[in-house]
Amino acid sequence: ETEQSVGPNAKGKNKKRQTQPVEESELLTVPDGWKEDPFTKEDNPRGLLEESSFATLFPKYREAYLKECWPLVQKALNESFVKAELDLIEGSMTVTTTKKTFDPYVIVRARDLIKLLARSVPFEQAVRILQDDMACDIIKIGSLVRNRERFIKRRQRLLGPKGSTLKALELLTNCYIMVQGNTVSALGPFSGLKEVRKVVWDTMKNIHPIYNIKALMIKRELAKDPELRSKSWERFLPQFKHKNVSKRKEPKKKSVKKDYTPFPPPQPESQIDKELASGEYFLKESQKRRKKLEEVKTKQAEAVTKRQEERNKAFIPPKEKPITKPQKASTSAKIDVNAIKDKVKKAKGKKLGALPEEEVKKKLSEKKKKK
Repeated sequence: ETEQSVGPNAKGKNKKRQTQPVEESELLTVPDGWKEDPFTKEDNPRGLLEESSFATLFPKYREAYLKECWPLVQKALNESFVKAELDLIEGSMTVTTTKKTFDPYVIVRARDLIKLLARSVPFEQAVRILQDDMACDIIKIGSLVRNRERFIKRRQRLLGPKGSTLKALELLTNCYIMVQGNTVSALGPFSGLKEVRKVVWDTMKNIHPIYNIKALMIKRELAKDPELRSKSWERFLPQFKHKNVSKRKEPKKKSVKKDYTPFPPPQPESQIDKELASGEYFLKESQKRRKKLEEVKTKQAEAVTKRQEERNKAFIPPKEKPITKPQKASTSAKIDVNAIKDKVKKAKGKKLGALPEEEVKKKLSEKKKKK
């Protein structure tokens, strides 16, 4: 009896010991298809203590569109008991909580909604921010590039030809992206928004978005494999080297730097120093004048001689070429016309092709007779 009572207890203890510990990676990863339960009024039946509000300004060109879609905005926000106001005089949108509001985070979502509407995002896309699994990110790109022309070129690179690059990015990240002015508005899941921000920043830093798109495509394929989920993907991702090629043109005249010397260059001689060295300083004014006149006369005489030489050049006759006598034709190279005529006559007399059978027989009979 004692053995029978002890036996099952011992087996139960062994079973507890035998259970293997669960891996940390499995505990950290979210299972596929898992979704958090929505926040209902039963979770917060008493509502909020304080009233909170957010306001944002919108540009003049958005006024007409906001006027049209504002009833839809109010209807969407009334479902979560949030009040929305549109002030066309100030050019602002305001969202405030009411006594019936039970979700404390819905006011933050309402704030993001009016921000997206101000940044030219259409209402159909902006309303998605009120869903629990959606988030938004407004990336400021205006201050990333100083040169305006360069900024426009890089922003256009983000769009791509006919918006193809932007469409590819939207498909890979599952986000809606809107490029407008100095900002890029993105709406989608958190993981996608992280990738969008990285691509936008890299594009403005002169890294073409096609490189990031290639990496995202590879990541998408790797994520499908359950074995590679918890491993590093660095060996699969392409690594692009940044080639910084300077487009600066080399100057035609290159200034060669002289060797550095700590001593300053010698001071140039003044006019007085030169006169003292030559002895002119001690001459009288009349002597100085006479000397200057002599210098002027010598210069004039040199100029006259040069001018005369140039004039005399026209009277110098040009050098004639030596006369060459014509060479007599050699007699050996003369053509014998009569010999050529005879050859042509003989050729005409000859019959081309094989001889007929009768003539061949005649010739053979003649040869036999001669023998």
